[in-house]
Amino acid sequence: MLDLYKNKKVFLTGHTGFKGSWLCAFLENLEAEYAGYSLAPFTDPSHFELLKLKGESTIGDIADIRLLKESIKRFEPEILFHLAAQPLVRESYKDPLTTYQTNVLGTLNVLEAIRECPSIKAVVIITTDKVYENMEWVYPYREEDQLGGYDMYSSSKACSELLLRSYQRSFFGLDTYKIKHNVLIGSARAGNVIGGGDWSTDRLIPDIVKAASVNAITKIRNPNAVRPWQHVLDCLNGYLMLGEKLLNQEQQFADAWNFAPYSFESMTVEEVAKVSKSIWEDIAIEFGKPEQDHHEANLLKLDNTKAISYLGWKPKWNTEKAIEKTIEWYKNYYKHGDLRTYSQIKEYLR
Repeated sequence: MLDLYKNKKVFLTGHTGFKGSWLCAFLENLEAEYAGYSLAPFTDPSHFELLKLKGESTIGDIADIRLLKESIKRFEPEILFHLAAQPLVRESYKDPLTTYQTNVLGTLNVLEAIRECPSIKAVVIITTDKVYENMEWVYPYREEDQLGGYDMYSSSKACSELLLRSYQRSFFGLDTYKIKHNVLIGSARAGNVIGGGDWSTDRLIPDIVKAASVNAITKIRNPNAVRPWQHVLDCLNGYLMLGEKLLNQEQQFADAWNFAPYSFESMTVEEVAKVSKSIWEDIAIEFGKPEQDHHEANLLKLDNTKAISYLGWKPKWNTEKAIEKTIEWYKNYYKHGDLRTYSQIKEYLR
């Protein structure tokens, strides 16, 4: 599986972040040659720094189009994964301007850089499950459903999807593939991704384990909210499988794709917190009333039928196992200083 990546040149934006650092480790396991472009890690500890990765790294802002273009051209990648983002809903309320500059104009800069780099043959743009106009109905959202977004983060990611569509039609059309250009681009939508090494604020499991490490209680907001929780390796496996299809010049895959657990596995925030506590006894939680300072959706599910049927992807670790692997990662890190990233990748690939 994913043998195509061996010795391939892969470029990542956002490589110092949670998903980006896991993707770097995944690529090392696949023996790919990779380079990353991102801001410096903003958490302490930092999963990226703990891993001591071997790939090239440029610390820069996605808004700096000159440095971004130079970094991509110098490396001459064959495939690019765009993960750089301002990824937090509550932060988007505090700083809408930076959220849009990063998520929309940052994506625009990446697409412009791709136009000027002839070595690139495939691109995967990472957005989110929150790009859909969420009506909070019971059925899972499909790729063709209406885009939207209540909050600044969600709408900025929906805007980046619309931007990508415009670039596909204007510069990277399938009707002009191999005639005017040689690039296939797809987008990947996934949300509530969990796994070890995420120390971001305002995220359920990171907040729980950070509190557990200092014997503190975590107050849980919106305990009844339902989300499609999935392990970061299931998510990244989908990104890599999509990228492999695009590298193989399979034009039908230059499209939008949901990567999500089966909808019947969705759990409430309260259920996830209780499963976490059953794995690590030091976790202490307290459930309160939902906070009303900002809107937050109570129900969100994604339909993964398309990825399963056409891409051949499926979740390997169900939601309960994803939580188990995540909490085990943190428990071993805080108790023993043990980093289980590479061992979990090997286990997953087996």
